[in-house]
Amino acid sequence: MDLNIPYLSIIVFLPVVGAIAIALLPGAKAVKRIALTTTFIAFALSVALFVMFGSGGGIQFQERLSWIPQLQVDYFLGVDGLSLPLVLLTSLLGFLAVLVSWKIELRVREYFAWLLLLETSILGVFSALDLFLFFIFWEIEVIPMYFLISIWGTGRKEYSAIKYVIYTIFGSALMLAGILTLYFTTGTFDMVQLSQTDLVGLRAVIPLSTMFLLFFVGYAVKLPVFPLHTWLPDAHTDAPTAVSVMLAGVLLKMGGYGMIRVCVGIFPETIVHRFAPYLVGLAIVNVLYGAAVTLRQEDLKRLIAYSSISHMGYVLLGVFALSQLSLTGATLQMFSHGMITGLLFAMVGLVYDKTHVRHIPHLGGLARQMPIIAVVFSIAGFAALGLPGTSGFAAEFLTLLGSYSSTIVPGIHIYTILGVLGIVITAGYILWMLERIFYRQALERYDGVRDADGLERATIFTFVAVIILIGIYPKILTDVISLGIQAIL
Repeated sequence: MDLNIPYLSIIVFLPVVGAIAIALLPGAKAVKRIALTTTFIAFALSVALFVMFGSGGGIQFQERLSWIPQLQVDYFLGVDGLSLPLVLLTSLLGFLAVLVSWKIELRVREYFAWLLLLETSILGVFSALDLFLFFIFWEIEVIPMYFLISIWGTGRKEYSAIKYVIYTIFGSALMLAGILTLYFTTGTFDMVQLSQTDLVGLRAVIPLSTMFLLFFVGYAVKLPVFPLHTWLPDAHTDAPTAVSVMLAGVLLKMGGYGMIRVCVGIFPETIVHRFAPYLVGLAIVNVLYGAAVTLRQEDLKRLIAYSSISHMGYVLLGVFALSQLSLTGATLQMFSHGMITGLLFAMVGLVYDKTHVRHIPHLGGLARQMPIIAVVFSIAGFAALGLPGTSGFAAEFLTLLGSYSSTIVPGIHIYTILGVLGIVITAGYILWMLERIFYRQALERYDGVRDADGLERATIFTFVAVIILIGIYPKILTDVISLGIQAIL
C-alpha cells in the first residue's frame, strides 16, 4: 500500500461522510446500507493499518498540515502502539453498533447520522497528535451523545442526557485550562514535541502539579473515577442499546487514553510519581466500590454500567503503577473491556427486545426459550469475571502482575491484592445475574419469546470471536501496545 495515502484521515472522516450522505438521501433502507458500508470500510482500513504497523514502533502513518499558523496549531494525525489498538476497537464497535441498530424505526436518518458523527469524533481523539485538534474532537462527541440519549433513549432520557453533558463539559473545561496553561508554558500544542520537552526547566504559568491535576480530573470524569462517576449509570440505563455499546466500549477509554498520553507521557516523572500513590488508592476504591454497588443492582443495564466503573479501576491501577507491564495491561484492559462490555450491553438489549423486561427479579428460566442468547450472555459474563481463555483474563492478569511488581508506588502489593478481591466480587454478581435470568424456574409468560435471529447471531458471534482470539493469543495486541508504552515511559 502507498503510505502517502492519508489512511488515517480516511478512517476518521469516512463515517461523517456517510452521515452527510444519509442526511441528503431519502429512504430508511438506503440510510442503513450507507451506515453499514462506511463503517465497514473504516474498520477494514483500520485492520490494514494494524497489519502494516512497523515493528520499530514510534508514531506512524503521520499526516501534518499547518492549520492555524498564528497559534502553531496543526492538523496532525498519527498512531503508535497505544492509539492504534483503540482506533481498531472504535472502528469495529462502530460497525457492530450499526448492526445492533438495524431494527431502529424512529427517525432513522437522524439516528444513523448522529451515530456516525459519534464514531468520527472518537476516532479523531485517538488519532490527533495536536492538543488543540484533540480537544476539538473531544468536544464534538458531546453533541451526538446528547441527541442519541435524549431522543432514542428510555426512562429519564432527557435528565440522563443533560447530566452527561454537564459532567462532560465540567471535565472538558478543566482539560482546556490545562491545555492552555501548557501551551503558554511551552508555546506548542504538538503532543510529540511536548512529550520530549523538559517542563521542569521551563517557567510554568501555574505549578506543574496543578496543571497535572487539571488534565487528570478532566480525564477522570470520562473514565470515570469515583466520585465523578454518577453520570455513567444514568446514561447507560436510559441510552439505546447501540449507544450503550459505544459509550462503554470506547467513550470511557478516552479518559484512560488521555491519562497515558498526556498525564504520564508529557508530565515530568517527579510530578507523576508524587501523585501515583494517591491515584493507585483511588483505583482500588473504584474497583471495590463499583463491584459492591453492582451487587445491589436489579436493573440489567445499571448492573453492567456499575461493573464498568469497577473494571475501569483496573485501568487506573495499571496506568499509575507506572511499570511497562502494568501500562501494557491497562491498555489491553481498555480494548478487552470495550469488547466484553459492548457484548454485555448488546445481550441486555436482546433480552429486553424479546421480553420487554430489564428488572432481574421479573426474569427467569429464559435459557429454555433462548438458548443461544443464554450461551453468549454466559460467555460475556465469564469474560467479564476474567475466565482463562478470554480477553478479560489476559488483560487483568497483565495489569495485576505489572502492578504487583512495580517499584514506583510504596505498598503497591497491598493495593494489588485488594484489587484481586474485585475479581471475586465480580464472579459473584455475574454468576448470580446469569442464574436469576436464565437458570431459575421457567415462567409461563415467556413461553412465546424467540431466540436471536440470523443478523443478531452474526453480530454477537463477532464479539465472541474477538474476545476468544485475544484471550487465546493476546500477543497479537500486546506486541504492538508495548512498543507504544515503551516510548512513553
